[in-house]
Formats: sequence, structure tokens, C-alpha cells
Amino acid sequence: MAEPIHPEFAPISLDELTRFEGAVAITAGPQGELNAPTRRLDRITQGIVTRFVSSEPHSKLKPGDCHIIAPPPGLSAESLVVCKVDSRPTPNDVRKAGARIAKAAGKKSLLLVPGAYVDPAEMAFGAVLRRYRFDRYKTDPTKETGELRVMTSAPEKADARYRDKRAAAEGVYLTRDLVNEPANVIGTVAFADRLRELTSIGLDVSILDETRMEELGMRALLGVGQGSESPSFLVTLEWKGGGDEAPLAVVGKGVVFDTGGISIKPAANMEEMTTDMGGAAVVAGLMKTLAMRRARANVVGVVGLVENMPDGRAQRPGDIVKSMKGDTIEVINTDAEGRLVLADALWYTQERFSPAGIIDLATLTGAIIIGLGHEAAGVFSNDDGFCKAFLDSAKTETEGAWRMPVGGGYEKLIKSGKADIKNTGGRPAGSITAAQFLLRFIGKETPWIHLDIAGVNNLKTDSDFAPKGATGWGVLTIDRLVRQRFESGADD
Repeated sequence: MAEPIHPEFAPISLDELTRFEGAVAITAGPQGELNAPTRRLDRITQGIVTRFVSSEPHSKLKPGDCHIIAPPPGLSAESLVVCKVDSRPTPNDVRKAGARIAKAAGKKSLLLVPGAYVDPAEMAFGAVLRRYRFDRYKTDPTKETGELRVMTSAPEKADARYRDKRAAAEGVYLTRDLVNEPANVIGTVAFADRLRELTSIGLDVSILDETRMEELGMRALLGVGQGSESPSFLVTLEWKGGGDEAPLAVVGKGVVFDTGGISIKPAANMEEMTTDMGGAAVVAGLMKTLAMRRARANVVGVVGLVENMPDGRAQRPGDIVKSMKGDTIEVINTDAEGRLVLADALWYTQERFSPAGIIDLATLTGAIIIGLGHEAAGVFSNDDGFCKAFLDSAKTETEGAWRMPVGGGYEKLIKSGKADIKNTGGRPAGSITAAQFLLRFIGKETPWIHLDIAGVNNLKTDSDFAPKGATGWGVLTIDRLVRQRFESGADD
């Protein structure tokens, strides 16, 4: 598994700065303002920094943009990265600047020298998030990423501020790793094993096998996996840091590979269906983050792990299955399988844990990509206050999220003539009818949010904080939501 680099915060030392090999990065204000350390660095480099920040190329840079000077005179460094920042940058501005510096520096060792009003912990966090890579299956893998040092006038304070961010980085990296792994490596058994390993950091992990799920009546979930040689599982991860309070529950779809089943997908781009367990991966990363930072809250993660294959035993279009709740479901399309997994997982979660609120995450529909592209996840909810708290957290973390409707006439689109409900309402409002299906398995008094992350889970291009591939979207937002709504006495 990829391990995030852990930054070392150190006092400002011109001698060390001069001898550092790799990339040195500094920040400059919109008018070329430099703080005391960078002014001294400017003298060491014979005024090269001053000449650049006074030039037209610097004036044309947007905040967060970087310029590389290589090789910088007077330094042992291979390059000097100058990053333009606003005079009063927001925490996210600083995080983005750190990420862009890390991208500009490549795989070299990196020394950050943040300017005034720049939080060194936030800048380091952005750099760490952007330095993730997934290349373990290349026959000529890249060398290990170099060290990350941050020079600041208050290194102990910066290190203390970074502690929770370190836990968040660990969670994001785990999520990205799980999504990026191929399905022949991370099948249902291996996924369950990786979740079981989280007991080492204090999570209580329990795993239901197919026999136990059959006893509980989870025929909706089991029907999805019955065509696969890989067994299906329901895994729960509990973090008990909040006394006797009812937990927040976070439920993830974990389809480790999705052929579509008998309603088989087209061959083009089917290889991307190794990422159809993105919701479960976010749950795993979130729970690791909460345990590592010892969150003062009760949170339970639940994931349904299945593989959807077109075997002779596979579920057929037209089959009718009975859910754990007792509702019967007509399977119109076996490629609308994620909602079947979540139906039983959601009902089990409510019956066992009586949560204070429940969030489910799933790469559920292509329709949400048609509606929102790759800029935002679709957010569906039955509780305005709960939903607003989530959206506020997403805005703070700049993880795109947009509320979508439920209710009204959408329920009619999933009525079945043969059973209580059918698993798809067709193409119109496809992401909404999928959410409407899930809402049927939510208790009337339970605050609920459904997140359709199909458009934000895995990208074909770089994002602000990740190279192309898995993004880890959702870990930071839900961790912030836990901190602000479910964790007593926690700081921002």
C-alpha cells in the first residue's frame, strides 16, 4: 500500500537551505512581497528572486501558479520553485499552492519555505496529497519519493497542527489504493482482509459471510454476487470514541468488479469497473482517518462486498428477490446492482446500530455524470439540516457536491407490476430514481444522505490534489462533518 510521506517541520536555517538538494519552494505575494527568509534567500541567489517577482511573467501568474528557476545560483538545489499566493490566502488556497508546488517539484526531495500568512501545515498537507502515485505494477517503477521538509518559525506548532492532517492523508491514500488496485488483486476476499487489518489501529471489525446473510434474509445483496466465484461479504467497522451517543453510519457499495451481469456492459471501458467499489473504499479511508486521529465520536462503517459476473448461476432480468426489509424487488436490469447491495446494507445498519444519521456512498449511476460531469457528486437527502451540514463541509474542503431532488413523482417510476418495487425506472431521471429506490430502505425518522460519486471517484486527468486515477473524494468532507456535527469539543 502507498504510504504518505510525513513532512518534517524544522526551524529556519539558511545553512541547511543553501545545502539542500532537490527542490526548494518559496512563496511570494501578488505584488512580489517576500518575507524575511525569502529575502535572505534572494541575497544568496544574487537577486534572482527579486528579479523574477518584479517581472511581467510573475504579474501574469494566477494565485497558486508556480514558476521554476533551474538551476538557482548560490544553492545546491536542482530547482527553485516560486509560488504566487494572495496576501491573505484561505486555508484551501494554501493547500492548493502546496499541491501545485509538489507537482512542479516532481519526485525530488522538497523543502518548503512558506511566506507570511501561509499555514505551513496546510501547505505540507496539499503537497502530501499531490505526491500520491500508483505505479507498483510497472516493471520499472519510479524511485521512492524524496523527503519533505518545511522550514517555519514555529515548527512545534506546525507539527501539532499537522497531526490530524496526517490521519486524513492516511485515509485518502488507503481509499485511492483500494480504488486503483485491479480486481484480480482486490477481490471480495482481499478487500475484506484489508478491512480486517484495521483492527490494528483500534477499529472493531466484523464480517458476515453468505451463510449468515442468508439467515438474515439479504437476498437482494446475495443475488448480485451469486454469479461470481468470489464470495460476498458484509463488513462492519466500528469506531467508539463518543461514549453512549448513537453513531453516525456510513455505508459503501463495494462491487469489486461489475460486468453488468446478464445485462452485460459494452466492452469499451469495462476495465474501469474495477473502481465500482469506490463507495466502500471511501468508508475504509474515513474509518482509518477517524481511528488514527482518535475522533471523539461514534461512527460505524458498513460495506457490502460483491462481484457482479454473468455466470450460469447469475441473477437474471425478470427475477424477483426479497430484501432483508421484506420488500420484494423485480430485477429489471442486472447492471442496476449497486442499489440492491445497498438496500440490504442500509436496512441491516439501521436494525443493528440505530444510527443518529446515515450516509451512503456509491458509484451508482452514469446518469449523475451526464447531469453533473466530473465536478460534483450528486447529493440526495431526506433531511435539510443534515444535508446542509454535509454541503457546508464539502464546500470547506472544496470537494464538489450538488443537491438533487427526491420524492414527488419519482416514486412512481420504480413501481413494479409484479413486485413491490423494481430496481430501475429507465433512463429518465436515472440517478434520482436510484436514490428514490434507496430511500425506500431508510426509516422515516432516520436522517439520510445518499452520495452518487460516479463522476468524482476516479478521473482520467489530474485534479488539484491527485494525479489521474482515484481521487479519494469524500474522506475529507465526511471527516469534517464528523468533527463539526458529531464530535463534541473538537476544534476546526
